[in-house]
Amino acid sequence: MKKVIVIGAGPAGITAAYELLKNSKNYEVAVLEESDAVGGISRTVQYNGNRMDIGGHRFFSKDEEVVQWWNNLMPLQGKPSFDDILTGREFELNPKGPNPETDDIVMLKRRRVSRIFYRHKFFDYPVKMNFNTIMNMGVFTTFVAGLSYLWSVIRKLQENSLENFYINRFGRKLYSMFFEGYTEKLWGRHPRNISADWGAQRVKGLSITAIIKDILSKILPVKNRDVETSLIEEFSYPKFGPGQLWETAAEKIEDMGGNIIKNAKVIAFETADNKISSVIYMKEGKKIKKEADIVISSMPLKDLTAGIKDAPQDISTIAEGLPYRDFVTVGLLLSKLNMKNKTKFKTLNNIVPDCWIYVQDTGVKLGRIQIFNNWSPYLVAKPEEKVWIGLEYFCKEGDKYWNMSDEEWQKFAAGELVKMDVISAGDVEDSHVERVKKAYPAYFDTYKDIDKLINWLNGFKNLYCVGRNGQHRYNNMDHSMATAFVAVNHILGRTKDKKSIWAVNTEKSYHETKEK
Repeated sequence: MKKVIVIGAGPAGITAAYELLKNSKNYEVAVLEESDAVGGISRTVQYNGNRMDIGGHRFFSKDEEVVQWWNNLMPLQGKPSFDDILTGREFELNPKGPNPETDDIVMLKRRRVSRIFYRHKFFDYPVKMNFNTIMNMGVFTTFVAGLSYLWSVIRKLQENSLENFYINRFGRKLYSMFFEGYTEKLWGRHPRNISADWGAQRVKGLSITAIIKDILSKILPVKNRDVETSLIEEFSYPKFGPGQLWETAAEKIEDMGGNIIKNAKVIAFETADNKISSVIYMKEGKKIKKEADIVISSMPLKDLTAGIKDAPQDISTIAEGLPYRDFVTVGLLLSKLNMKNKTKFKTLNNIVPDCWIYVQDTGVKLGRIQIFNNWSPYLVAKPEEKVWIGLEYFCKEGDKYWNMSDEEWQKFAAGELVKMDVISAGDVEDSHVERVKKAYPAYFDTYKDIDKLINWLNGFKNLYCVGRNGQHRYNNMDHSMATAFVAVNHILGRTKDKKSIWAVNTEKSYHETKEK
């Protein structure tokens, strides 16, 4: 039995452990998780009968292996309970709200509604040059934006920054309105100082041209069409949030003989003959050493490298300088929202139908609002009476925002919503705060030298780096899982090139194929 240590019980780590145990009986698998929960940033937090999805996770992918994996663990089954909340399909809603004891559906079908809230008005996300946009922007601003976009088509800028990446696709005017301030809010850096690689991985094929093509494809009789990830209209979602999937997978890992050790913080590694020979972790104040034949790591590259003795100075410098963005989610239980539903979509209590709302205004620190009722009514204890939202704030671990108390966060967040006229004073009935470290790997500082670090880590024959932080790449959940699939295939001898693990999510376009 080969001893496999998987570091991290997020999507990549759980997928890797599950796949190894499912495909072979030759591996003894132990998963070391620093926290007391599985799922990583995809976990679901429970508080006073309500559930929080940290970051918001839509279950869709162009990767058939990923989709099949999801479906095998949590199949769509039972009656389409509460589908009408987002899709408008006719179904008589249980007047008493969701009943987990009798409602047997596992995965819900959700309609994706995400919009931009800018100067007290709603804009489509991504921005569309339609009647609503023209009315919100005004004829003159729309005219300027149109000219700006045409100029960007004629005169392409060198894509040596995220700023130029956006301008080339949307024009300088739309960039200044809808991308510049939000991006700086997210990363704490101006887009001119951020690598265009981030846009290439997260925005990819999205542009005004892509939006127009998507609109035309809906009108013209096209049987199959490719849809950019930001343009998808529906997605699947576990009834109790994304953590339900990872908790289910963790149970199956243990059923297959795997061992998931929580509250185990990896601090160091021992090496021999270009291999990781053992992993050292802390648990309950004790230092424990565990021998390893294979190590699959989804821990941050910065921490991984720091734990390897005798790393060359230039490698350590690169790893130490890799930047991250941390964030705080403030959950607020509300009696109501001031924002009214003026869309065609049916919602319970006629609240706005958005899964999340991007806040572009630079006058507030708030980056995004999640409305958990619309992700799944099962996330809310009393969806027919209350609105349960999550407010996302981007910060840096240790700064004044990170160090604010929960009471200060509740007051600060509620104050910003009152300022935006999203709620009125006195609407907040309860609150909960979650802080997330290293949520977003950033693309500046020593990131420009990351290839040198990757090549050095690949020199360890039995080390596999997977997932978002494991590769310092802003991967979606499905991309993180895909890195685990590739790593396991290499371990099982199905592929020969370990470097292919790093090739996941490096293509220049990312489409969701959909039947019309």
